[in-house]
Amino acid sequence: MTFELFQKLMSFDTKGRSCIEILFLVKGNEKFDYCWMGKMPDKKTKQDVFWYGLTPDGDNAYDYPTFEEFSFAKIFDGKSLMEIWDNIVIEEINGCDPMEMVDIYLSRKGCLGAPQ
Repeated sequence: MTFELFQKLMSFDTKGRSCIEILFLVKGNEKFDYCWMGKMPDKKTKQDVFWYGLTPDGDNAYDYPTFEEFSFAKIFDGKSLMEIWDNIVIEEINGCDPMEMVDIYLSRKGCLGAPQ
């Protein structure tokens, strides 16, 4: 998946009620072999929050108010998502095949909270 396509996916309007959860790994880095990232509405403000969950214990969880901050945060051993994108392997989006979910979100077909 290109970063441009990922950016389009992450620009999906959650309308304050749905979320995008992405299971991913960073090739060649065992430290980041089962990680999560996504977008979801803040329960209080209903504004979208972009987030990472880099370890199962929750010790490396990060929230960002904008996609830009999310993309350029240097949380991968001093590098940002933008800097390591070529090594990102997206395993699942909302528990489903990544490209099928991208098609669903970008075509706005009704599924998993996407508007109909």
